[in-house]
Amino acid sequence: MDHHPGPGALGALAARLRALPPSCGNVRLVAVDGHAGSGKTTFAAALASALGGAPVVHLDDLATHDELFDWTGRLREQVLEPLRRGETARPAKYDWVARRFGPALEVPPAPLVLLEGVGVGRRELRPRLAHLLWLAVSRDTARERGERRDGPGLAGFWAGWMRAQDAHFAADPSRPFADLLVLQRPDGYEVREQPTGTPRTHTFRH
Repeated sequence: MDHHPGPGALGALAARLRALPPSCGNVRLVAVDGHAGSGKTTFAAALASALGGAPVVHLDDLATHDELFDWTGRLREQVLEPLRRGETARPAKYDWVARRFGPALEVPPAPLVLLEGVGVGRRELRPRLAHLLWLAVSRDTARERGERRDGPGLAGFWAGWMRAQDAHFAADPSRPFADLLVLQRPDGYEVREQPTGTPRTHTFRH
């Protein structure tokens, strides 16, 4: 799979994802990973639209100030297990201003559900994924974008975040296991196969 840039890339990707076997009960879980600031949220929204309105779970809603990357158990218990049972997941959404969890979200057991966030392709979750996508934007470029977006008031948060992100990916990288790489182009996205000779996502069915 090697799409030319443009809206057709998302349509072809959506067709490929729909054809995948389920990976979590009857749900096809598709993860969108990449460095902070790489454009995962924007891409996930565009892909969800191409999929006809697929639900999107944002890891920013599950992480906290004190648990930037320690959200695996919360995701598994509040999202993955209900979806596996064919039930609507109702994870509590974290409020980054109030610093506490607020009202629950609703994630229906749709045929395809997107998981979006830094580190969602971690080894503990890969067996549950039907596909892992990596936003191919360099660490430094992504950081520049993120800091420009958030403004100088969050410079301290970004410094701490980058240390945590670097430590996570050093211990548990996602990109080598991605099924597809997503590149941003001026007129859309380009989707490429992972280069040959690199490991792929390993999935199981249940």
